[in-house]
Amino acid sequence: MKISIITTTYNSERTLRDTIESVLVQTHKDIDYWIIDGGSTDSTLSIIEEYAPEFGERLHYISEHDHGIYDAMNKGIKRAKGDIVGILNSDDYFTSDDVLETVNKAMTDSSIDAVYADIHFIHPDHPDKVVRYYSSAMFSPFWLRFGFMPAHPSFYVRRSVYERHGLFATDYQIAADYDLMVRLLWKERLRTKYIKKDFVTMRTGGMSTKNLRNRILINSEDVRACRKYGMYTNRIMICFKYLYKIFEFKL
Repeated sequence: MKISIITTTYNSERTLRDTIESVLVQTHKDIDYWIIDGGSTDSTLSIIEEYAPEFGERLHYISEHDHGIYDAMNKGIKRAKGDIVGILNSDDYFTSDDVLETVNKAMTDSSIDAVYADIHFIHPDHPDKVVRYYSSAMFSPFWLRFGFMPAHPSFYVRRSVYERHGLFATDYQIAADYDLMVRLLWKERLRTKYIKKDFVTMRTGGMSTKNLRNRILINSEDVRACRKYGMYTNRIMICFKYLYKIFEFKL
């Protein structure tokens, strides 16, 4: 099956090579790779153009103004031609070269709508230092009310699901991925499969943990997403996820 990977970029010259190279070396070659750039002013586009010949017709990119990362992701999904779609952020990379092969094998089961797996976080200046391991093993839709969701960078879903149930909601600043998970996994009850495998290596320092304001904002947006789809929660319940995260950190 063809797998579409969406990478959104904006002035991503420092990390983008790792991202692109991890896609290039995947053993599953039937891919449709979209890089959606927000109008970078650094060497991001030059890096993309450098790698384009190695992908042949499998790499596509656009560079234009957007209305934030979720708008950019939606642009990529709308253009995707693959049977399956996943997101790989421009400061992340696949942990091994058989991630897409694993996804393809699992999704040959036509009863499965989506798969998800594990990820791990590294220190941005010390890539050999694992800071946190995020396992999606314990997830069930019930836990969404407590702030838990499958690791979004490990989430691969059939393109037809987006066509039926919609894309990322762009009225969130940080939690549109959470909104998507509540909509698909709670409201629409997608049939999913957990894969015990580390899919993606992420650098620490994302928007949701950037500062106290963003932590407060994401909790508020998570509550709004749950209530939007009829799931009861509150800010205290949502904060339960922070207790669990303590056990994920590697000291």
